[in-house]
Amino acid sequence: MASEFGAANQTGQAGDDGTIARAAGSVITSASHEQVVFCHDAPTGLRAIIAIYSTALGPALGGTRFYPYPDDDAAITDALNLSRAMAYKNALAGLDLGGGKAVIIGDPAVIKTEALLRAYGRFVQSLNGRYITACDIGTYSADMDIVARECRFVTGRTEPHGGAGDSSVLTAFGVLQGMRAAAEHTWGSTSLEGRAVAVEGVGKVGSHLVGHLADEGARVLVYDVNATAVERVRASHPDVVVAASRDELIAADIDVYAPCALGGAIDDTVAATLRARIICGGANNQLAQTGVDKLLDEHGIVYVPDYLVNAGGVIQVADELDGFRFERAKARAAQIFETTKKILAIADAEGVPPAVAADRLAERRMSEVGRLRSIWLGS
Repeated sequence: MASEFGAANQTGQAGDDGTIARAAGSVITSASHEQVVFCHDAPTGLRAIIAIYSTALGPALGGTRFYPYPDDDAAITDALNLSRAMAYKNALAGLDLGGGKAVIIGDPAVIKTEALLRAYGRFVQSLNGRYITACDIGTYSADMDIVARECRFVTGRTEPHGGAGDSSVLTAFGVLQGMRAAAEHTWGSTSLEGRAVAVEGVGKVGSHLVGHLADEGARVLVYDVNATAVERVRASHPDVVVAASRDELIAADIDVYAPCALGGAIDDTVAATLRARIICGGANNQLAQTGVDKLLDEHGIVYVPDYLVNAGGVIQVADELDGFRFERAKARAAQIFETTKKILAIADAEGVPPAVAADRLAERRMSEVGRLRSIWLGS
């Protein structure tokens, strides 16, 4: 699909200097997104990008990431990559939703205000339902309540406002299901008891995953650049071992590596040195560059695609659209186990890496189900 800008009519102020739009350059022309909107509101300091990859299956659903990107190119690239992953994630999860993502540029600890979030909500509202937002890194359910004061198309809200609350709960649960399926595929049993699992990043998702792994009887090694997060996990799970560095975590004698921090964690070096048999984690866009999945396959490492196993969160917030029921959302997230088994079996049968098998399955659903939109139903 041809890319399209919203810069000319989606900026928050006529005097915007267009810096973000100019930064797009060749990055956006090589993408296949339906729409990319640049949002600017000078009084609040809002600078945001909303990327819609596909609405073939329905409105594009994806969270809002609030992050101090080093430059505008990095923000644009992240928005494009994340929105594409959301389209594939929603397709594999069986949701009638397309894929989109938004990023707000800046340090949330410094610039996040009620006024900024409400200004952002008005930009989301201006898309009239093509994009539905939710939480991501740097945004929380309480923030979505503020966005919702200006916008109808918001999920991931707090429980008092009818929302699902913290979506990391089912994200971590889904990752566990994928890990159990990969364990069965690799070792013939879904049990993780006694398995050494390295969790990189123990924030919202990673900390919940550590709890699940402890309940499963796994031996857990963790690393996070945030010492406070590590201490919080150790307070709840004193048996957890803490790696002194990321290099130490990667080089450890482990069975499973679970990236749960930012994307790009798995590059050629990691693929060549990692001793784990399985990679299965909650982070988005884990592969640093094209071809890493093939290298992992050559090294006998089962990479379970991130957008497959971390779909529990989007399943949780999507359930709000029908009036949230946790048990219903959890039951749907539990299906990640069967979907993972199916994709690993397809990968073996077709002689391709699991990431390729997952892409094919997601693309098939977007094409076959999306095609039904062409059948005229009348007004």
